[in-house]
Amino acid sequence: MITISAKTLDEAITKALLELKTTTEHLHYEVVQKESSGFLGLFGGKSCIIRARVMGEDEEKEAKKQKKEKEKAEQAARVEAEKREKAAKAEAEKKERERKAEAERKEKEAKAEAEKKESSVKTEALKQEETSKNEGLESLESVEKAFEKEAVSQTEKVWERSQRKNYESRDFDRKRYGKREGGRPEGRERRPSESRTEREPKIRPEVKMDEAVVQQKAREFLDQIFGTMGMEVSVETSVNREEGEMQVMLTGEDMGLLIGKRGQTLDSLQYLVSLVVNKETEGYLRVKLDTENYRERRKDTLETLARNISYKVKRTKRPVSLEPMNPYERRIIHSALQNDRYVVTRSEGEEPYRHVVISLKRENYGNRRERYGGRNREETKEVQQ
Repeated sequence: MITISAKTLDEAITKALLELKTTTEHLHYEVVQKESSGFLGLFGGKSCIIRARVMGEDEEKEAKKQKKEKEKAEQAARVEAEKREKAAKAEAEKKERERKAEAERKEKEAKAEAEKKESSVKTEALKQEETSKNEGLESLESVEKAFEKEAVSQTEKVWERSQRKNYESRDFDRKRYGKREGGRPEGRERRPSESRTEREPKIRPEVKMDEAVVQQKAREFLDQIFGTMGMEVSVETSVNREEGEMQVMLTGEDMGLLIGKRGQTLDSLQYLVSLVVNKETEGYLRVKLDTENYRERRKDTLETLARNISYKVKRTKRPVSLEPMNPYERRIIHSALQNDRYVVTRSEGEEPYRHVVISLKRENYGNRRERYGGRNREETKEVQQ
């Protein structure tokens, strides 16, 4: 055992190692006095004093053992600390995942609930719209039935007034222009089917009406029907006195419902408006009801159909019957082919199945045979003899 004095502990340990000629691992020392710097590092300073000796084998083993245990304890403490840190981190991550999953679940539930409510609202709106349309169609049918009862009597009244006006205009023409020159031969009676070479000039009877009142009646009637059907439709009217015609233009959404199949619903509305307008009018005012330029588009379609069927009749030399049409559409077919020199049109059947038949003219058929060198049976026999 030796006693070493030095300014610091490190210097004392170094001196002890040099004197004992050993290493730090084999040195055992005890601190007798700790160093002190004194007052302001100038006065009263003390040196560090230690007692040192070389450890024996047992002491070295014990020291190594304690060192290993200490290191092992420190290692276990570090591992335990790391485990606790990992566990805390895993717990925090788990809570964060659970929080995010809960937030996503609530968001999905809220979104699904919103979509469900929106779908239910849309379904309810569609049901109400379908119900209103059905009610509107039923109301339209009821209005048609209600006015159908007046149709016959009203049409007869209008016809009688127009005939009376025609007779009055003929009397006026006779008084104004006198009798025609060159009467029929004596002893010969005029037949009803005999056609005149010269016709007396016709004067269209003027329709006596108040345009504002007539247009107001038409708009009020249509507004009542569309209100019952639950539809928002804008009605515009105009009157052409020279042609004796009133134009009614409808604009709005879902106009296909008003047009119907091949314009049947539009024609029914036009008929009803015609009855309402001519109910208390002297003479007859034609009504033309249209929407989305349907009449013009339908006219172009029918004219194209007429030309195509005419070409087919010329090619096959066989008549073709078209589908049943109303008088307005049949007139379009007749007008489209009236200047065609090879085909002729005629209407057959009874309403509502009356239709147009397009066939080849007989004289043109014979001329075409002669033109292309065709011969009839008699000419063929003469040539063979």
